[in-house]
Amino acid sequence: MATALVRFSRQLAKQRLGLLGRGRCSQTPNPCKAAPCRTAVSTASGAIHPKPDKTSFGLIRMTVVVVPFLYVGTLISKNFAALLEEHDIFVPEDDDDDD
Repeated sequence: MATALVRFSRQLAKQRLGLLGRGRCSQTPNPCKAAPCRTAVSTASGAIHPKPDKTSFGLIRMTVVVVPFLYVGTLISKNFAALLEEHDIFVPEDDDDDD
């Protein structure tokens, strides 16, 4: 019952949005409106289309994304550890120094 409902809702959404399926372009009058797609590798005269532009994600872009999230993660974990210690849920002990 649930799978039939999911299938029906997918089919209905495809009909409303004009989507045909995975990897295909829509048959709407303006196909670039839904999603940019290229259906041919060559033109009608036989010329090959140029290579599409590639957006490279270099070290700088990766650093710009990773560093802020690492910083936010450390802040969250530091504040949570302080909260646990404040409520005596987890209190680190210095028993290892007696050796």
